[in-house]
Amino acid sequence: MIERYSTKEMNALWSEENKFRTWLEVELAVCKVWNERGVIPSEAYDEICTKADFNIERINEIEEQVQHDVIAFVSAVAEKVGANGRYIHLGLTSSDVIDTASSLSLKRSLAVVDEKVLHLMSSVKKRAEEFKYAPCAGRTHGIHGEPTTFGLKLLNWYHQLQRDRERIALAAEQINYGKISGAVGTYAHCDPDLEKRVCETLGLRPALVSTQILQRDRHANILNTLALLGSALDRFATEIRHLQRTEVMEVLEPFGARQKGSSAMPHKRNPIICERISGMSRLLRGYALTGMENINLWHERDISHSSTERVVWPDAFHAITYMLMKMKNVVENMRVDTSKMKENLELTRGLVYSQRILLELVEHFGMLREEAYAIVQENAMRCWQEKTPFYDLLLSDRRVSALISEEQLRSFFAPEYYCRWVEDVFNRFSED
Repeated sequence: MIERYSTKEMNALWSEENKFRTWLEVELAVCKVWNERGVIPSEAYDEICTKADFNIERINEIEEQVQHDVIAFVSAVAEKVGANGRYIHLGLTSSDVIDTASSLSLKRSLAVVDEKVLHLMSSVKKRAEEFKYAPCAGRTHGIHGEPTTFGLKLLNWYHQLQRDRERIALAAEQINYGKISGAVGTYAHCDPDLEKRVCETLGLRPALVSTQILQRDRHANILNTLALLGSALDRFATEIRHLQRTEVMEVLEPFGARQKGSSAMPHKRNPIICERISGMSRLLRGYALTGMENINLWHERDISHSSTERVVWPDAFHAITYMLMKMKNVVENMRVDTSKMKENLELTRGLVYSQRILLELVEHFGMLREEAYAIVQENAMRCWQEKTPFYDLLLSDRRVSALISEEQLRSFFAPEYYCRWVEDVFNRFSED
């Protein structure tokens, strides 16, 4: 990931240094089990534990010659250990180390993402409670529909993030596997009990069956999970981007005291953070596609997946972590203009109450639905065209005024009616 979008948490997990440290973690776990079985003498095992280390420059020097990163790594570590270095990588194939270590890195990365999601959820829930009863226009197709509350909008975001956490937990469960099954998965040189013991040592479970690698549907599921989470953030960001438009101006993302919006237009205050989040979500969806392409490998394995994973795994985790941090900042510091929301709710001169009028005519005044719909729609279209308040048009329509008193009709034009069940919806999340 380029420095602009990298995060300290993922730098620690996906650095070259940590990659080799995690490989060494796997190699030492295998040595431990061989020692328990008496294959590696205790003196040799103790020396391996004490001296096993590496120098990245030396690994790169060896790889330049052998053109194989795991061989270069094992050789560099063995050099540090000395004669007992011959026990390192005993009975293993490269993918035993790489895939088992990758499971550890991916699981640990998911834990970081899950923590960031939890922090964002807390911020969203707090602001949802703040604006629980703040009326605003609910929009369908970008057009005013009926009143809702800004708190309900945010609570909907909160629930989507709950589902994202469930997907993260499932992805973590499915990647919590290692494999020490050898070159084509037959355990020819390392038996299943050894694999089980190594995985236990590392906090993983042994794959019930594998080829030379762990099958890539597990890894694709992780990238799909991150893409879905990124798409949730994209959805939130897009909502804010619309609400910040000059014609709307209901919600504005944070804007620093010395921030500039345009090199040419000093008045500009643009939703650049939300636009950045939307853009980066496209990367995540592209990475998810790459993950699915990696599922179909030749026979017991090829390495067409390897080159892509070196890019998409760290980049995807950097991107989603960065996006979560930015969205948390937006949610906590966005400016919500409730007076503008009320003003915009009246832009259509009462048309947002059209369904209430329709249902009252049908349910309480005995009118056929088709007739009631025609009357309400006729007046609604006049309201659009003539810019006359919807209430006035209905009041002057004898088909309506003959049934509904002026006082009754006025009572139907109230946003409070649409907030009657807000508390009930919020109570569904009271234990979170």
